[in-house]
Amino acid sequence: MTRIRIAALAAAAALTVGAGLTGCGAADMTRQSSPYADAAGSRTVTLSTQSWVGAQANVAVAQYLLEHELGYRVDTVQIDEVPAWDALSQGRVDAILEDWGHPEQEERYIDGKGTIARGGDLGVTGHIGWFVPTYFAQQHPDVTDWKNLNKYADQFRTAESGGKGQLLDGSPSYVTNDKALVKNLGLDLQVVFAGSEAAQITQIKQFAKEKKPFLSYWYEPQWLFEKVPMTEVKLPEYEKGCDADPEKVACAYPHTPLQKFFNARFAKDGGDAAAFLKKFHWTKEMQNDVALMIAEEKLAPQEAAARWVRENRATWRAWLPA
Repeated sequence: MTRIRIAALAAAAALTVGAGLTGCGAADMTRQSSPYADAAGSRTVTLSTQSWVGAQANVAVAQYLLEHELGYRVDTVQIDEVPAWDALSQGRVDAILEDWGHPEQEERYIDGKGTIARGGDLGVTGHIGWFVPTYFAQQHPDVTDWKNLNKYADQFRTAESGGKGQLLDGSPSYVTNDKALVKNLGLDLQVVFAGSEAAQITQIKQFAKEKKPFLSYWYEPQWLFEKVPMTEVKLPEYEKGCDADPEKVACAYPHTPLQKFFNARFAKDGGDAAAFLKKFHWTKEMQNDVALMIAEEKLAPQEAAARWVRENRATWRAWLPA
């Protein structure tokens, strides 16, 4: 199941890394390829950075260590999820550090063309779902079963939802099954796109401040759960293949071990940088720590990375090449 996670963050510049981190939609920067990508024999690395803050936390820490411990120059390019695969295949970027599952691209570029290589497990399991604020779930426990959502549709209504209950999504660029789910489950809901992760967070925080009910597409890991506790709505159980036809999806999103992918030439000839990125493996708690520093404490990504590196030496030392 592809991540839809995860609209340039101009409204929240503190959430950007390099050129630009759940959960999520960035402007298509595919044509803005880095001059350092696929540069044979040079100690330069180009990382694709997605617009959600969790992915940006990965890039911030990887960039800091590549530069300060291994002596590389690192460039970052912000690209939407699917175009990032094209850029990776063409060598315009060297690595994607957080992918939520793109089976069509894997088949085309890994199994078919051989231009992309698997970089291993990030160590974080991602999950997309529908969530309501915990304060509302405690008042109405049955709202956590999708079969009861129509009962509460009026309470989720907004000016943007056209007389139906609002299902708040992030960016239209995220891969999402929500419109199909609403239709196929017969729900009195309207999908409304906030435009970006930052805009969605702003709306969720405002709803929470006013203690209003809301229903939102959201994802784990994500630092916002620390600030606005949310409870997942149980959708029909996910079974392998139940989301194969995008028009007929009527099941929950899967739990997805997030993966890294490299340009095939970089994976083979990328030296210490490739070896380091293959070993880069941390927990969702670690990712959330850095994401929270960027998003809530308003630290620049490299400042957040520097703090994390100072406090977690035992973890990152294991990632360095022998």
